[in-house]
Amino acid sequence: MDTDQRTVQANGITLAYRVWGPQDAPPVLLLHARGADGADWSQIAPALAAGPRRIYAPDLRGHGRSDWPGDYAYETMRDDVHAFLGALGIARADVVGHSLGAAVAYLLAQHSPQLVQRLVLEDVPAPFPLDPPRPPAERPDGELPYDWAMIVATDRQRNAPKPVWWDHMGRITMPTLLIGGGPSSLIPQEQIAALADTLPDARRLTIDAGHLVHEVRPEEFLAAVEEFLSSADRTPS
Repeated sequence: MDTDQRTVQANGITLAYRVWGPQDAPPVLLLHARGADGADWSQIAPALAAGPRRIYAPDLRGHGRSDWPGDYAYETMRDDVHAFLGALGIARADVVGHSLGAAVAYLLAQHSPQLVQRLVLEDVPAPFPLDPPRPPAERPDGELPYDWAMIVATDRQRNAPKPVWWDHMGRITMPTLLIGGGPSSLIPQEQIAALADTLPDARRLTIDAGHLVHEVRPEEFLAAVEEFLSSADRTPS
């Protein structure tokens, strides 16, 4: 099975990514959380690839082996993903995102719904302002596997998300699965419920695992995602 680490030019930067599964299988895009990279999906990707599916797990800008260009607007990350799919010749994919990656995923689904067949949002931060705001973070000592400027920029946007992100939720018309991490998660679960209620074709599931659902409860996460994506696989095109 192909697990190469590769790079591609997209949206003016170099994006690193990992792949699993047969090249001609239906594509699935996995978008990691803040501070992680594409390797975060290594426990999940082989099982999804066995579908068979072709799994793509990029390092978002400012993370891992992708470029760290200093601009970390959520919309810019969305545009990176759009360009990433275009550079690889992928016209339509299932998209799975966790935390920051889930926010990037729903922005992509709003902006370019034709690219997203089905959408999975794992413990997604809904675009509500944080109350109280998140205080400025203190940089850890030593080298980091991500750009600290990305932390500062995404904290600022998390504290005060753009109202248009919420206003455009109705554009996400593709089937969507929201997986919440339950009461021990740092994400307010009632906000995930509110987001699910806003989407035209959404279903919601809670797996009591905290924020890192696919890491803490991989079998349950995989079962839910596999069932959801397999129903798409059986849908006539």
